[in-house]
Amino acid sequence: MANMTLIEALLMAMDEELARDERVFITGEDVGKRGGVFRATQGLYEKYGATRVIDSPLAELSIVAIGIGAAMAELRPICEIQFADYIHPAFNQIVNEAAKTYYRSDGQWRVPLTIRTPYGGGIGGGLYHSQSVESFFAHVPGLKVVIPSTPHDAKGLLKSAVRDPNPVLFFEPKKGYRAIKGEVPETDYTVPIGPARIAREGRDISVFAYGMMAHYAVIAAEKVAREDGIDAEVVDLRTLLPVDKQAILDSVKKTGKALVVYEDNLTMGYGAEVAAIIADEAFEFLDGPVKRLAGPDVPAMPFSHSMQEFFMVNPDKIAAAIRDLTAY
Repeated sequence: MANMTLIEALLMAMDEELARDERVFITGEDVGKRGGVFRATQGLYEKYGATRVIDSPLAELSIVAIGIGAAMAELRPICEIQFADYIHPAFNQIVNEAAKTYYRSDGQWRVPLTIRTPYGGGIGGGLYHSQSVESFFAHVPGLKVVIPSTPHDAKGLLKSAVRDPNPVLFFEPKKGYRAIKGEVPETDYTVPIGPARIAREGRDISVFAYGMMAHYAVIAAEKVAREDGIDAEVVDLRTLLPVDKQAILDSVKKTGKALVVYEDNLTMGYGAEVAAIIADEAFEFLDGPVKRLAGPDVPAMPFSHSMQEFFMVNPDKIAAAIRDLTAY
């Protein structure tokens, strides 16, 4: 075991997969000699060469299109989109090509493609380097959408994504790249795509989150336990598509209260789906309303640090929401 940051765990996963399978290659903007804008691929170009770690033009559509073609030719591409904000030019390729190829070919063609991209705010990135885009893609059958919140899961889930025969969108909470640390096995292992993780056991209220918000939810749960005696359960969803409905329902049936936390805009965000699952299939177990805590409905996160803090959900805001809901 080694104590490492989230981004170090991602780098280790890619290094191991490149070494394990010669079909694996990485492509994206600045992933080569520079090692990526966040240094997620640092040292891989020198180790594996320019045919395995390939710098691309500034053209997200072509990054994904090349990945789809290579995947259909039985390679295992890892396509990096430098910021999730710039994934939109590739939306048609992802939604109309990668997601639908297996279905429309009656199972004759698979697309074992992994698309990695950092998402979310908190680094002072302003309008075009702070967006949360996961709900656009979690709506699309044929895709898998994964968002880790710990270094252990980041490594294990990324390795599962690379080995998966289907297209996987792998969103990484950029604020947590170096802020989140944890123990990671230095051996080969995978974390299955699909099952949620109980990040903290509890009996009074269930908090559902993913990515940076799952990390913050655990901090908030420990805070209300110390200060208020509230025992909050934190469910780290980890996989948004397919979602682990059973884990959601089991937790709500145990606690009777549900708070869904996400960083995206409140309206039509991914948390609305979690709330709908609970309302539809666990209504009789609820002792209070299903509540959502998310970003405000403004077009984008401002550059101003004070306005960024207003937009961002943080542990104190989550703790306050836990207190309010348990008071019902």
